[in-house]
Amino acid sequence: MSSYLRGYAAYLKLERSLSAASVEAYLHDVNLFLQYSNGKDIRSVTPADIEQFTVFILELGMSARSQARILSGIKSFFNYLVLEKEIEVSPAELIESPRLKRHLPDTLSYGEIMAMLDSIDLSTIEGRRNRAMLETLYACGLRVSELVSLSISMLYLDDGFVRIIGKGNKERLVPIGKTAIKQIRSYIENDRCHIPIQKGSENIVFLNKRGTALSRVMVFKIIKETAAAAGIHKSVSPHTFRHSFATHLIEGGADLRAVQDMLGHESITTTEIYTHLDRRYLQETIEKYHPQAKGQ
Repeated sequence: MSSYLRGYAAYLKLERSLSAASVEAYLHDVNLFLQYSNGKDIRSVTPADIEQFTVFILELGMSARSQARILSGIKSFFNYLVLEKEIEVSPAELIESPRLKRHLPDTLSYGEIMAMLDSIDLSTIEGRRNRAMLETLYACGLRVSELVSLSISMLYLDDGFVRIIGKGNKERLVPIGKTAIKQIRSYIENDRCHIPIQKGSENIVFLNKRGTALSRVMVFKIIKETAAAAGIHKSVSPHTFRHSFATHLIEGGADLRAVQDMLGHESITTTEIYTHLDRRYLQETIEKYHPQAKGQ
């Protein structure tokens, strides 16, 4: 069995290019099943064995998301064994994953976004940096990791674009609006130039007082404090700005594929979650204006 697992680990790392953490997670999930199987020859595992295991982890009280992740790891392992011709057919091939509830992300209205931006104290370098930073988050729908790693060489402000290195080192070009461009230019030309920049951070756009890149934690802290200053009681994070960016575009009639490209989503189904507010708006419109909806 150990030779199968070593081969599977090498397959995940070399052929699927997964990180060490992801490989470890896959191996952990497979080992859960192997422990449950109690030494059964892996080549004699049946679909019934896997179905019984799924019942077992369900009864343990695991969430649907955890169950789905574990089953995904097991399916991947048996697919590897098929690939290596150790077995002919995967016993997990027809096992269905539990249905996952799609959680609608929190969003801010345009008014709430503006209230946060307007609440920032622009009398300090940090305040002007924060204004430029939040304008960029909302203008481009960036992930927090993309924001803190944003470099000056990625800014094509004369052309109205920024180049983003997203998940999996995939590049994308994202349009950026005139307001955010103005704030970024002002910060770089008037404030950033007065910060003692540390070696290795010369190209980073948004810097802390020490002249190095902001941490993800610091960006979360800045946004939470800004939301509180604006009197907003929702749970607000960098992701909220990204969700709001997408939702406002969809509500305004933007093409779903265009939003997908700007967000850097690999699957269109990931982007479709942002249509929830648009559907609600349409439903309210029908209820307000359609004669049949009024019961006439």
